[in-house]
Amino acid sequence: MVLEKNLTLLEKALRLFTRIKPGEGKAVLLLMVQAFILLFAYYLLKPARESLLLSENSAEIRSYAVAFQALLLLLLMPAYNVLFRHFRNDRTRIYIWVTLFFVSNLLLFYILGTAEIKLGIPFFIWLGVFNVMVVAQFWAFCADLYNVESGQRLFVIIAAGASLGALLGANFSKQVINYTGPLGLMLLAIALLCLTIVIGLIASKKLPSHDRSHSKLVKDQSIWIPGSFRLVFSDRYLLLIAAFVVLLNWINSTGEFILAKMVVVYAEGLIAAGSELSKGNIIGAFYGDFYTWVNLFSLLFQLFLVSRIYKYLGVRAALFILPVIAFIGYGLIVFIPIFSIIRLVKILENSVDYSIQTTTRHALFLPVTTAAKYEGKTVIDTFFWRFGDMIQAAVIFAGTQWLAMEVYQFAMLNMLLALVWIWVVIGIAREHKKLSNNSQQKDEISIQ
Repeated sequence: MVLEKNLTLLEKALRLFTRIKPGEGKAVLLLMVQAFILLFAYYLLKPARESLLLSENSAEIRSYAVAFQALLLLLLMPAYNVLFRHFRNDRTRIYIWVTLFFVSNLLLFYILGTAEIKLGIPFFIWLGVFNVMVVAQFWAFCADLYNVESGQRLFVIIAAGASLGALLGANFSKQVINYTGPLGLMLLAIALLCLTIVIGLIASKKLPSHDRSHSKLVKDQSIWIPGSFRLVFSDRYLLLIAAFVVLLNWINSTGEFILAKMVVVYAEGLIAAGSELSKGNIIGAFYGDFYTWVNLFSLLFQLFLVSRIYKYLGVRAALFILPVIAFIGYGLIVFIPIFSIIRLVKILENSVDYSIQTTTRHALFLPVTTAAKYEGKTVIDTFFWRFGDMIQAAVIFAGTQWLAMEVYQFAMLNMLLALVWIWVVIGIAREHKKLSNNSQQKDEISIQ
């Protein structure tokens, strides 16, 4: 048992949310701040992205634009494999170079924006790639730092920083976008992303030895494309996680399409009723408010539920929560397909996704090899993540253009997919139990 007198004031405060040991406070706080800044920067740009796209295009175009992200990620993976091979012995640089690459992209968007070039669709596609790629690198970095036992305890705190950053970033963007415009937010995001690099380097040096992971880099692992894909397809555990991610994003993106379609109808209804606001402003205000509620609940779940779920139910049980919510929520939409119900279901779904589900998904990589943490996790969190979007886009196209599907029918499809999702979770739970037992035994031997 940890003695209270051995804990710093910071560590005593953090114990309100999870179990923490002496000496762990500084590193986990720095990583929490890093996660906060990263998600704050992302949510500075997200409401503006929705407003730019939906004010110029339909909800269907939004779904198709999401699909292009998977194709772009497929092109980026060879470059990432080369980067991993080059820095395989100094893996902290991977996060640095990936972040700097996207900073340079954002600077280019700023320059194009000042030239009054329309950025709606390309910026939407880029921001989706940025989100999965940079966030995947951050969590791969954290999973590479921490062992299984420490990671399951402390990821809760790190993820809380991400939830808080998302909450405040969305609210800040909503308040200042009318004054700064999207271009001003881009400049601020550039500065914040550069700051995350500095914080990450300091955090890695502050990590206590008893928290460090002892996973090794397998020298014979394939590095070149399709090496990262082969790594996933040759490992049952990684393949199940990939299927999990595809289903998660397929279901969630279909839900986003349902919501976006209803938001457009809502905005057009207000304009028809005499609203003086433009369609773009109504949509932007709705999503700013929507993301604020999502991130508020996400933060509360992260701070007060996640660690307790892990403590009393375990990581594996936590995997079942979102699939069950999806099954019940979309089942409700099937029978009551009205805007207020859809909004409430999506707020709950996204809140649980961004807190309990996201933390648990990242924790799944704690017991795997270093190659799996970087190459395997990156290809799963980027390509397979967006592959779910690609499938969703094809389904949306077929459903709207050929089958004339209604909102409730898309919800029914999501309800059925949630059952498949639960079946996949059962397989992941079994494999995770085996890997965790083996990894903890190795950590105990290394400490001895």
